[in-house]
Amino acid sequence: MPARAMSIRALLMAVLLAASAGASGDVTLEEITVTATRIPVSWSRAPLALSRVDGAAVQAARQQLGLDEALTRVPGLFFQNRYNFAQDLRISIRGFGARANFGIRGLRLFADGIPLTMPDGQGNVDSIDLGSVERIEVIRGPVSAMYGAAGGGAILLYSEPGPEEAFASARLNAGAYGFREARAEAGGQAGAFNGIASLVRTELDGYRDFSEYERTLFNSRLRYAVSERSALTVVFNAVDSPQAQDPGALNSGEVGADRRQAAPRNVLFDAGEALEQQKLGVTWESDLGANQGLVLRAYVIRRDFSNKLPFDINSNGQGGSVDLDRDVRGVGGHWSLESDLGGGRANRLVIGFEYDEQLDLRRRFANNEGVIGALTTKQDEDVIARGVFIENAYDVTPAWTLSLGARFDDLEYRVRDRTGQGGSGTTSYGEFSPMAGLVWSPGPAVSVYANVSTGFDAPAITELANPEGATGFNRDLGPQQATSHELGLRGVLADRVRYELAAFRIDVEDELVPFELAGSGQSFFRNAGSSSHDGVEASLQAELLPGLTASATYTWSDFTFDEFSAADGTVYDGNRIPGVPEHLFHAELDWRHASGFFAGADVLLAGRFFADNANTVENDRYTVANVRAGWRWSGERWQLEPFVGISNVGDEKYNGNVRLNASFGRYWEPAPERNVYGGLEIRTAF
Repeated sequence: MPARAMSIRALLMAVLLAASAGASGDVTLEEITVTATRIPVSWSRAPLALSRVDGAAVQAARQQLGLDEALTRVPGLFFQNRYNFAQDLRISIRGFGARANFGIRGLRLFADGIPLTMPDGQGNVDSIDLGSVERIEVIRGPVSAMYGAAGGGAILLYSEPGPEEAFASARLNAGAYGFREARAEAGGQAGAFNGIASLVRTELDGYRDFSEYERTLFNSRLRYAVSERSALTVVFNAVDSPQAQDPGALNSGEVGADRRQAAPRNVLFDAGEALEQQKLGVTWESDLGANQGLVLRAYVIRRDFSNKLPFDINSNGQGGSVDLDRDVRGVGGHWSLESDLGGGRANRLVIGFEYDEQLDLRRRFANNEGVIGALTTKQDEDVIARGVFIENAYDVTPAWTLSLGARFDDLEYRVRDRTGQGGSGTTSYGEFSPMAGLVWSPGPAVSVYANVSTGFDAPAITELANPEGATGFNRDLGPQQATSHELGLRGVLADRVRYELAAFRIDVEDELVPFELAGSGQSFFRNAGSSSHDGVEASLQAELLPGLTASATYTWSDFTFDEFSAADGTVYDGNRIPGVPEHLFHAELDWRHASGFFAGADVLLAGRFFADNANTVENDRYTVANVRAGWRWSGERWQLEPFVGISNVGDEKYNGNVRLNASFGRYWEPAPERNVYGGLEIRTAF
């Protein structure tokens, strides 16, 4: 049966099931307030596509290996690469980020208001503690008017506060392929202080050969109520990952012979990465009175990163071993004002600024089959990002709200060669990003919104690599531009069913496209042509019975190159953009009983998608189902929670990652087969 027909049928079944539940039980859905827009608003009255996932859905009996475990339920998002920690999770929102060869591109990530996306636009998730998450909010579509360079959207994570009663907990997890994890957490409230801290140690041998990974992560959040109107929040995070091996991608013959093997060159050159990072962030929140508020933040990040690539020295003289020392710091803030203009015409205004610096010292060495050799590149790479923004939401009538916003970003890139090869210089970009949204919300059952927004994605430092030499910038490269038109419908029916439907078109100009020089072993970038992103996203959540929740999402994506000629002159006009399936469906069922028993099941159906710009190589559709169950026993002071889960219940043979436009046919990174994990959490209150 075609994937599209299966997806539509499953979605219709979910709708009918939710509707039939309307006559039974006494259950209601809680009102959702979202803050990702900086102007807190009810979910139903947001002027754009916005989803929220609560911490219970992130943590409950899940393995917590990747952010995708929690966010697969959000329409418009597609994830790859959970199982190769040397390559980073690949996150795509409405097609943006799908073709990133490294890091997370095309969207902004924040944890407790502190950026996880660097000033040059490249993000990472290796410092996220999923066990500490209170909620995650996702904006889909260009958000440059709010957050700067972000053509695809934004993901904002918020840590849970310490409970009023002090507690301590320990959790032990284990599973197939050498998965071992130990977690300790403690926190509570003491007068004006509220704090929580966690320590997690993770080890994994990996499904494929040469896939070992280990990480130690510390995360903390301390909040001090200075007065009834002001509070200071301090977050500190540290991660140490001394090993993340990269098994590389395989060709079709190698997958058929042994899907668990590693690419020979990756083993030969000891491909993989290691990192240490520390992050300190401080946020000041104050109620200034007269319906005014002020938020100020400052942060510093120190990151030491090393990476071995599967080659010695490429044709441009750049070595296959990378050593990066990075210092990032920034300040920002915004002032808000709420005004009552009479007759239900409220107005909410936000004005703010951001200033961020990224200071890198990059060195590259020859990779002599895993042994670091001679220095080939040494240069300072700095990015200065400045931004000012304004947002305003005006209730024209009690049912109609007009939202306007704009931001100006100034980005400056500087490189200073330390090897005498003459690659020093600067380049800069200035971008103005407006947006407008209109919401009609006559009641909670239905809200209709429309928006026009713009976005841009500036080149990351690594994307500015010079294809004509070992040092310096590619001065011909500039930002890609996006303009989005969106129409949406959402609401809550009978306090039981929450639904959302969004349709959009995004036009992209000067698209950042990778290309590879023959024999270089490295991807370079250029602005090549234009593309269009057309899509429809639907989601449904229903409280069927007390304790029983069902949800379903469906995404249709039609992303194509309008004008695109490759570096060798090949024309790809009209081809589909690789890396994103046309049809994507996810359904989930969660059950919690008053006795403490709980269980859940979910299924993901991903349609076929192309692995190359020429649309000659195709990744097959796949269906992956997971189940989990546990029991929470609670005493006067103690709480005990054993749990177990089965991933890939149907033992589907599929690819967890597809390396797009790969050389020598090495597209495929096979995902694990059916596997089991389990754990035990013990918690006590003081």
